[in-house]
Amino acid sequence: MSNDQTYFSSSIPVYMIGAGGIVNSAHLPAYNIAGYKVEGIVDLDYQKATETAAKFQIPTVFHSLEEMLKHLPEKVVFDVAVPGKEIIGILEQLPEHSFVLLQKPMGDDFSAAKKILELTRKKNIDAAVNFQLRYAPYILEVKRMMDEGLLGEINDVEINVNVYTPWKLWDFLFTSPRVEILYHSIHYVDLVRNLLGNPVSVYAKTTKQSSMPQLASVRSNIIMDYGDMIRANILTNHCHEYGIAKQQSYIKIEGSKGAVIINFGALINYPHGTADKFEYVLLEEGEEPVWKEKQIEGSWFPHAFAGSMEQMMLKAEDIISSPDNSVEDCIYTMACVEAAYKSSEAGGVALTDFM
Repeated sequence: MSNDQTYFSSSIPVYMIGAGGIVNSAHLPAYNIAGYKVEGIVDLDYQKATETAAKFQIPTVFHSLEEMLKHLPEKVVFDVAVPGKEIIGILEQLPEHSFVLLQKPMGDDFSAAKKILELTRKKNIDAAVNFQLRYAPYILEVKRMMDEGLLGEINDVEINVNVYTPWKLWDFLFTSPRVEILYHSIHYVDLVRNLLGNPVSVYAKTTKQSSMPQLASVRSNIIMDYGDMIRANILTNHCHEYGIAKQQSYIKIEGSKGAVIINFGALINYPHGTADKFEYVLLEEGEEPVWKEKQIEGSWFPHAFAGSMEQMMLKAEDIISSPDNSVEDCIYTMACVEAAYKSSEAGGVALTDFM
């Protein structure tokens, strides 16, 4: 996939399991852009599935997953867009040798993630996880620059989010013991892994906020340890309720030859968002650094979601041996998330240790 929004073409139909907000706002608009045809949909709320089907011209609405499974063509890709705790139960029902794109997270914790991995192996299911930020057009441009050596050796990655997130849009989060890292910063953890590989270790602290006391956590500081020469930091605050003037969300990537700053607008004034901005600088010997702006077609929502599905289509068509976002890879993102929570629970070094 490239920034001119050309996607691998496939006639394999998609069957949608789930008809929630993210399906309507991102999955299905992205598949329309990419030209992937959704032939069927099911949801626990039949009325919701019916409304979604009418909106996106999906020909068949099923009353149950069991009914859907009885009326499948020979080869399909399942898009499972349900809360993490429901993934295992659905995988247990899907046929062996299925092609499945799972909505993130890969289960509610690392124990569930391991069960999902074991289940896909047992049933020979080709499964990927929808960590779609990897495929946002501006991230693809960064990867192109990295591949061409334009940025040199990457030595610094920083992701900083200071916004106001209306968590009330996702009711299930109010009963979840884990919120911010598992359902939001997980995207950034996965992105850093995708750019730099697996870290040596993870340090983190995730916290609540007095204006949102019902939620387990809404702010996080995460350090991914890549040794003494690379810094990788993730800082998030979803409680900036002071207007949009000072809200910000950026990804900064620095290398020995150049740097990129991406101001991504999807989270500002959510769900309305603002425009993205891609800026870069390349070092030239004897020249003063000059930052330039580049126009990137497409954004995180919805275009990156087409990238996740594209990986499954490539696998289903036997073009690639494994999706880039396979469960075999994404289990390490879940391990990083688990490490972050363990680090947050363990806390830092107490001053009393020295007194």
